[in-house]
Amino acid sequence: MGEGRTLSGAVAEWVRDGDYGTGRDGAPRAMVLGCWIDAVTLEQAVAIVEEAIALRRPCQHVSINAAKLVRFQQDDQLRCVIGGCQLATADGQAVVWAARVLNRPLPERVAGIDLMHAVLERAAERGYGVYVLGARSEVLERALANLGTRFPGLRLVGARHGYFGPDEEPEIVESIREAAPDVLFVALETPAKELFLARHRDRLQIPFVMGVGGAVDILGGVRRRAPRWLQRLGLEWAFRLAQDPRRLAGRYVVGNTRFTWLVTRELVRKRFAA
Repeated sequence: MGEGRTLSGAVAEWVRDGDYGTGRDGAPRAMVLGCWIDAVTLEQAVAIVEEAIALRRPCQHVSINAAKLVRFQQDDQLRCVIGGCQLATADGQAVVWAARVLNRPLPERVAGIDLMHAVLERAAERGYGVYVLGARSEVLERALANLGTRFPGLRLVGARHGYFGPDEEPEIVESIREAAPDVLFVALETPAKELFLARHRDRLQIPFVMGVGGAVDILGGVRRRAPRWLQRLGLEWAFRLAQDPRRLAGRYVVGNTRFTWLVTRELVRKRFAA
């Protein structure tokens, strides 16, 4: 499964201390603000996806960012869904920094959009069938055209926009099931994408499912991704906020303040406990 997939001596110590555990595939998981996050690199995450597809063993991925960790503290339903995911990666740089401050370091940030692109590249190479659900019709159409250009040979087995009501879900699930993809990307808002996948994962029986949020909007040219230097500084949220201030102001301004307070409180608790 690749280098770094087994527990090192140092991680074994953290496991005994309760800071680390192991995922279903044996990879280490770090506990950050009560949430288990897989301590894997992008390469290792892709290896987990490939194994799930090879074994036809359903694997649901969830991206963990600061906003989701804040919501995780009080949303029992979201906590349950995340707890049932086989692969959880640190989507935000702030989460990686928080893990380091709390002495539960993660090897690197594995952003959802980066994992999506890596899986798409592997899908084009190996013939995996891909289905995309979400975004507006015109945006999805442009995104699919761009996918075909960017990943020649990609086998797209189906796609549908993300504007539908609860009464339409059974029909949508059946159409996805009939398409029999190896990979399903769901581009809905949080927590709608996580809840949709949790509700229907058993019925769909797709090897790898993943919520990708606004990644399809980026692929469709509606929004731009922050430059690499802003990502490295942990300021990708500010770039997103500048593009959509009305929708994201509460999430980032209030959410980031709350996240900082949660990390500080946990750090103080750990020091007093020590």
